[in-house]
Amino acid sequence: MMNEVKAIRWFPVLTLDDLWEGEMIDVDVEGEKVLLIHLAGEKIVAYQGICPHQEILLADGELKDDILTCTAHRWQFDAGTGEGVNPKNCQLYRYEVKVEDEQVFVGFPEGETRRYNRCTAQ
Repeated sequence: MMNEVKAIRWFPVLTLDDLWEGEMIDVDVEGEKVLLIHLAGEKIVAYQGICPHQEILLADGELKDDILTCTAHRWQFDAGTGEGVNPKNCQLYRYEVKVEDEQVFVGFPEGETRRYNRCTAQ
């Protein structure tokens, strides 16, 4: 079975000077809140900007030791993968990211309209 390769629409969102290693920030892309995190080793990841539990802005949360904690109910996510740490049954939607000449781009797959996950506590 072949995997379908989708075209990506790229949007410039900020420069590397706007997001230092160990920081996170949310940006609006085509009306969507997107959370950008600059991890150690020049790695930048992008996830849905709202918590999948109660839709609180994740950029208002804490980032410590690569664990992202939402301010509302303290849900936690692995900043490197977007996987739920507490609870474990949750996964943040992850966007494509690329960096060209210090410019950071977020990618939306063509034809994909739902770019967020919702979860309930278990």
